[in-house]
Amino acid sequence: MTQCYLAHGSRRFLLEHLIGERNLARNTQQSYRDTLCQLIPFVSARAHKPVDRLAMTDVSAETVRDFLSDIEVCRGCSGATRNQRLAAIHALARFVGEHSPEHIQWCAQLRSIPYKKTTRAAIPYLDKPEMDALLACPDRRTSQGRRDYALLLFLYNAGAQADEAAHLTIGSVDAISSSVSILGKGRKPRQCPLWADTVHELCNLAGQRPPQERVFLNRCGQPLTRFGIHAVVERYAVKARAKMPSLASKRVSPHSIRHSTATHLLRSGVDIITVRAWLGHVSIDTTNVYAEIDLETKANALARLAIPSDRKANKRWANDPALMAFLRSL
Repeated sequence: MTQCYLAHGSRRFLLEHLIGERNLARNTQQSYRDTLCQLIPFVSARAHKPVDRLAMTDVSAETVRDFLSDIEVCRGCSGATRNQRLAAIHALARFVGEHSPEHIQWCAQLRSIPYKKTTRAAIPYLDKPEMDALLACPDRRTSQGRRDYALLLFLYNAGAQADEAAHLTIGSVDAISSSVSILGKGRKPRQCPLWADTVHELCNLAGQRPPQERVFLNRCGQPLTRFGIHAVVERYAVKARAKMPSLASKRVSPHSIRHSTATHLLRSGVDIITVRAWLGHVSIDTTNVYAEIDLETKANALARLAIPSDRKANKRWANDPALMAFLRSL
């Protein structure tokens, strides 16, 4: 690290390290970039320096702690968001420390800032009737309604994330084997089986377009973004709540549909390892969350373990004359 300026180090961190060395996913790159976009003006105001004159040491541990506090107090962000921003700062400090020996102590001070312990939020999911009500909302007599129905059906069938659906290409859908290839988080590929209805809807949506094009397009013929997919789901969630009042207390999003897929798979008897592969989780611990939240599966398991009632065997010992006589003889 030949320069001690924050601008130079940040540029090398974003371009050389995240892209060139780590080849991290685009969303991760953007998250780290957004952290620096918030951190640098904050440090500039504290140090009373223009952003192009900031030194690495201006990002002190005390300043970072104040920045993290500002995220929660002034911006109203959650502890999880705070920890996400801190992870990006830790990564920057580690990169600078590896390339600039004179900043090793500075790196250690920043990396000693601990993550805040947070409570895990309840995972929202839809019951089967609620999911059916959501799928029934699009008007399939119109082209937009058919697209939206295909999108909702694909999200539910594959348990796909919004970003995965946004980047789904026509060539990824195999109509012969009724399956789809999905490039998931961390560029991890996975194969998911598709219902015949899902294959039919996706093929109709693709038409005669080339295989490299995206499946889901907006009204202007441009690929739907993950934000557009969120908007589609939320729009139909409003309609579904009118028919299914139980949805009023639930937040419906592409991710809650993904949670619904996992929960319904477990309820149908699919083992946890298959669900893990279905959703593309790296760790089985991530998938185990669904086994913990599903009360219906727990109740069914308890029913299978129920001990048959035997009233004669369970009568109170005080009503047994022979036992009472034995106890008096002791």
